Amino acid sequence: MKINRAASLLLMTLLLFTACSTGGDNDQLKVVVDLNPTPEALEKSSKEVKTEDKSQVLSGTAEPLSTREGEDVAQPSVIIPTEIPSVPIADLISVSQDEDVMTTVEAVRALGPSVVQISADTAAISLYNQIIPQTGVGSGIIIDKSGNILTNNHVVEGADLITVTLNDGRSYPATLVGSDNITDLAVIKISAAKLVPAKIGRSADLQVGEDVIAVGHALGLKGGPTVSKGVVSALERTIQTDAQRAMVDLIQTDASINPGNSGGPLANSKGEVIGINTAIIDDSNGIGFAINIDDAHVVVDQILASGTVLRGFLGITPFNVTDSIREQINLPVADGVIIASVVTGFPAEKSGLQREDVIVMLNEVSIENAGDLSKFLLDNPPGSEVQVRFYRNGELQTVVIVLADKPD
Repeated sequence: MKINRAASLLLMTLLLFTACSTGGDNDQLKVVVDLNPTPEALEKSSKEVKTEDKSQVLSGTAEPLSTREGEDVAQPSVIIPTEIPSVPIADLISVSQDEDVMTTVEAVRALGPSVVQISADTAAISLYNQIIPQTGVGSGIIIDKSGNILTNNHVVEGADLITVTLNDGRSYPATLVGSDNITDLAVIKISAAKLVPAKIGRSADLQVGEDVIAVGHALGLKGGPTVSKGVVSALERTIQTDAQRAMVDLIQTDASINPGNSGGPLANSKGEVIGINTAIIDDSNGIGFAINIDDAHVVVDQILASGTVLRGFLGITPFNVTDSIREQINLPVADGVIIASVVTGFPAEKSGLQREDVIVMLNEVSIENAGDLSKFLLDNPPGSEVQVRFYRNGELQTVVIVLADKPD
């Protein structure tokens, strides 16, 4: 009995071992295991095991039992697949791969000829009535072949002389076409041949975590622009500037933005400009901000058309609602813009709006912060009729006003 059980186990082991080590063109390997062998089968298997070349079995090179001449295979009771269907990796992993994506080196090479250095000279008066020339350095991008260049307003504001140096070393005097201090954008123009306009992308397509490249003439160093790489850290950021005004819908990035980078491009992996580098926060460990190119389009189009930006004016000083303000005035909503002051003679005062009123909606547009207000006024020129919804003493009220021109 013990011999029969041992022979049965040996037969089962040999069948499975040799089946697993067998290749071939068949899609499936069929293995039969008889769990109730007859005495004749046991005797036969015992003899085969004794005569089998052990070295072949151990090395996995023994001839499969199921293919020996004269042996028939019964109906399979165990089916072991020998091949797994081949599935392309692309079908298993959904990854967006754009053929236009470049390496950092390729993107910089494509963008480089469109990035310029801007020197802005101003004349300051010393305590002894002496004229002391001062020079500020920034960056810009060529936006068309006619010589228009986009940069930051603070780079050229108040300049007596503006000089543009191209990527190939040529230098030209520039004139100011127009500027907008609220968005910190300006357009200047040079007269030059063989200009290479930058390729403009869409900031609306950006995603947090996407690679970006900042290019500009950091610190005014000679030898060409400085390149830094990072990611989109956040979108739709709002920051307060030193002038107590809000810059809205900014792109936050950890790409290094240094003095001199201002006005230069923030580009995506295709070498397309998706932002204009504009600000860094002191002691922020490398947090920088760029004006998104979609908003810049609106400003640039107006500047090129008329030399100025037409923006509706309410006549208020707005501030974002904070938790402490909400508690002090018993405001029933979480967000809004509180009126810190009202300008005499302008629409807000004429309509009856007062200090500490909280604006929450203009027409059908929700106003959650000063950035929303600024964007609405940019989209609605002077003369536009606007329905203002606001809270006063915890009660929601409505008034209709007509936007005015912003005073100089």
